Amino acid sequence: MMASGNLILMRKQVLTLVCLLAATPGWSKVLLRWTQSSIPPAATMGIKELVVSWEAGALIKNARRQGYRVFAEVSVGQAEEMTKETEKSNLAGIVLNPRNSQPGQIELDLHQLRSAYPALPVLVLNAQAKQPQMKGQLVIKKDGVLQVTSPTAQPWIDSNLALVRLDQVFRPAQTPLYEFQWDLSDSLQQEYGPNTADYSLAVAEAGAFHADLILNLHPRLQTDLSRNAPAAWVVLRQIKRDLAFSSPGSKNVSEPEANVGVITDAYQKSYEPINLFGRHNIPFAVLKPSDLNPQSLDAFDLLVVFAVPDEHTATRIADFASKGGLVVLVGAHGPFPWQSGQAIPAGEHSVAYPTGKGRIIELPGPVIDPETFAQDIRRLIDKDKVEISLWNALTVIAVPYRVPGGREKLVELINYAQEPIPVQVQVRGSFSSVLYATPDRPCCESLTPVQRGEFTEFVIPSLRIAGRVRLTGGRSTAH
Repeated sequence: MMASGNLILMRKQVLTLVCLLAATPGWSKVLLRWTQSSIPPAATMGIKELVVSWEAGALIKNARRQGYRVFAEVSVGQAEEMTKETEKSNLAGIVLNPRNSQPGQIELDLHQLRSAYPALPVLVLNAQAKQPQMKGQLVIKKDGVLQVTSPTAQPWIDSNLALVRLDQVFRPAQTPLYEFQWDLSDSLQQEYGPNTADYSLAVAEAGAFHADLILNLHPRLQTDLSRNAPAAWVVLRQIKRDLAFSSPGSKNVSEPEANVGVITDAYQKSYEPINLFGRHNIPFAVLKPSDLNPQSLDAFDLLVVFAVPDEHTATRIADFASKGGLVVLVGAHGPFPWQSGQAIPAGEHSVAYPTGKGRIIELPGPVIDPETFAQDIRRLIDKDKVEISLWNALTVIAVPYRVPGGREKLVELINYAQEPIPVQVQVRGSFSSVLYATPDRPCCESLTPVQRGEFTEFVIPSLRIAGRVRLTGGRSTAH
């Protein structure tokens, strides 16, 4: 009888492990930034990777003795000095902070560091990220005047999805690595640092977007961990739980799913509009004009072009439109081949040119109101081609990912309000199984799917900060 009970228990444990592995594929790495001279042993912390300024040589040595893998951070312009003074054996890698340097100087320092440390990874940091958070008001410029939305309007979200997607294209050799500074608005926060939920949201966002994050631990939290304060360990345990949910496996399990392509040659031209694409849950992918070929556009139903098309790019987007695609061209005046046709008014300041089975819409100037522009783009997508829709979710960003094989899909969800809410989700495709996981309950709640034509609907009963949905057992609507 005892043996039978043990066997049943073992089977349950195996099933739980299988479910956990199936429900929590991961891709994000979080490095803790440490600045204080004292540090607990890595075995006690349960986290082994730190970022330390290369100038803090004593701290680097101390962290290494305590069992950590240390990444040394160096600013552009200091590479030569660092290579003369820092021992290779002390480091697990190097983080290069460009700050406001020009691309040429960044590449020069990268080459110098990689030549001096050929066995070490040298990562470029994007330090321009924003603290993930929800704000109550949105400020926009309309007709040259700053306008603030009312407190009852849709809340504003500070998200790093646009930054991550642009980094994936403009620095493809590495997983996007970013960092932000905490917005500590009152004296209590300045003394004690962010609350636990803020740390959780930062880790969850990086995991959902498949990016790497340098997480700044507040100096007070570092000091309290070193002196073994119980409240500090409560915070760290939650961070570790969030890390386990976001980072348990391979980065190559899935890739973002998108049917809106964004063509751009610079961050500045496209950042704010696609920031709002993410806010309105419009799945998008970014491409450089030089990367365009017929196959690279096959997955898209709509293109938004922020780069001035050269002859090659103009040919590609005209071919795309002629096959039935829709193109929105921002701030480019031509001449272009499709302008030989009759222009049809498409809005207050835009015109459309029918091109084969599709059309090309031209906006004469830059995007002035990104919020309205994102809403217009979503309306331009045919209802039967919308990849994902959410209800009761003004503070939620959802990112769908496709899994090779086409019969499985993942949806990562982040609730920036940090308060539990139910969320109704509609995903393109037909699926018979929907499993839901969170950091506090990683495996697994089965949700009831409802088929509505080409879509699967389900309700998430409670999303606090991070959630992951795995849809299987059906057919995905693939392009």
